[in-house]
Amino acid sequence: MNDELTLIKEKVRENFEEEMETLRGLVAIKSVAEQPDDGQQPSAPFGKGVADAFRFMLDKGTELGFESVNVDNYGGHIEFGEGQEIMGIAAHLDCVPEGEGWDHDPFGCEEADGKIYGRGTNDDKGPAVASLYAMKALKDLGMMPDKRVRLILGLDEETNWDGMRYYLENEEMPDFGFTPDADFPVINAEKGILVFDLAKKFGKFSAPGLEFRSFRGGEAENMVASSARVIVKSDKKSDYDKIRETAKYYEELRGHEIGVRTMGKSLELTAYGVPAHGAHPEKGVNAISVMMGFLGMLDFTNDDVSDFIEFYNRYIGMETNGSRLGCRLEDELSGETVLNVGIIDMDTKSGRITVNIRYPLSFREDDIYAGMDEACTEYNVGIVKKENKDPLYIPEDSAYIKTLMQAYTDCTGDTESRPLIIGGGTYARAFENFVAFGAKFPDGESVEHQKNEYITRDDFLKMTEIYALAIRRCTSGGPEE
Repeated sequence: MNDELTLIKEKVRENFEEEMETLRGLVAIKSVAEQPDDGQQPSAPFGKGVADAFRFMLDKGTELGFESVNVDNYGGHIEFGEGQEIMGIAAHLDCVPEGEGWDHDPFGCEEADGKIYGRGTNDDKGPAVASLYAMKALKDLGMMPDKRVRLILGLDEETNWDGMRYYLENEEMPDFGFTPDADFPVINAEKGILVFDLAKKFGKFSAPGLEFRSFRGGEAENMVASSARVIVKSDKKSDYDKIRETAKYYEELRGHEIGVRTMGKSLELTAYGVPAHGAHPEKGVNAISVMMGFLGMLDFTNDDVSDFIEFYNRYIGMETNGSRLGCRLEDELSGETVLNVGIIDMDTKSGRITVNIRYPLSFREDDIYAGMDEACTEYNVGIVKKENKDPLYIPEDSAYIKTLMQAYTDCTGDTESRPLIIGGGTYARAFENFVAFGAKFPDGESVEHQKNEYITRDDFLKMTEIYALAIRRCTSGGPEE
């Protein structure tokens, strides 16, 4: 096996500059999923940017000598090998919005100090390209698999997974595989993921005073909101003076700055947070929560608006484990609930916050909803269920997990790391006998969904070697017992 690994490493290095060029071309495409224009629907169901990235990868697969398959523009795959069984590698080409505050062009793939910066370099364009060039290394070496290897290209992983569902309805389900969209050495368990809205209708108001007009914040339900914007209105200058004084007091009290700016007869309030992945909201600062804390210090003419703000501050606030809301659950294997408020949309008629929860392996969605019932009933807040993904678990002593672990160990020399349990949600849930395998290394920084997202050249090279070796061992006789 050592000779085989040496050959793989040599071939990966030989192809690496070409691999880098492919990454640059893919990152340059802003592939944030969006509603398509009417004329784009058949050819770009997730918007032009995603469609462009999809065509780029399919064309690259064909150029490298593989079979490229487009399934009605909802997804596709790049394949090589022969046999009845299919090993799948499910990556995604869409990315979250770039956000603000970058030091490098988020779509420029700029390099500095060994780091390659750009939205998607880490999540998940870099790992997708690494998987493709792992296949190329094996093909160039004549190491043809005895199974079909499919690099499956997902197009809306960051949003609704509609594309992957469509793909699997029209293509064969792989027998086993992995998604290169999490951490090394291997993820053998993922917490459940729940997405829902907490919503409340507001009654009319006619009393004079400070009027609430609108509140918008957040970029995606699985991101910690980086900004929030509120519009208020009053006929009294004294109300605006009081808001400015309260903003100063709030900054002194909580350490969070609230921007205050006159807009015609209205007042604009802004707050900024620190973005992070929704699976790790404790690593960020939620601008929605910052703003809600401030709004709780103001007196609005509409009691329903004030009640919704009070509900938020009392039962959510800056907390990220759902304890106050009543939905904190915990088990020994996977830890506690993780709660992130990703989006808020309020106007004079209603308010809606979109919540993303990661819950432990031992529980199910009904356990979460049951815990929140008391708080929501008290404030007449409705729960609008949107999405649930049950937990995933494959024992670490299974033959497949051991094969992936050995490929990782042989390439890195790391004998200390063990299989992991995460709160993140990957494409592994959409398949049978799938796990997440890389691509962040144990000593790597978590930069997905954040400004200045990057991948290092060394890690990019190393993950390609690992994927090539793993594919080789899983398709030349199957996972080792």
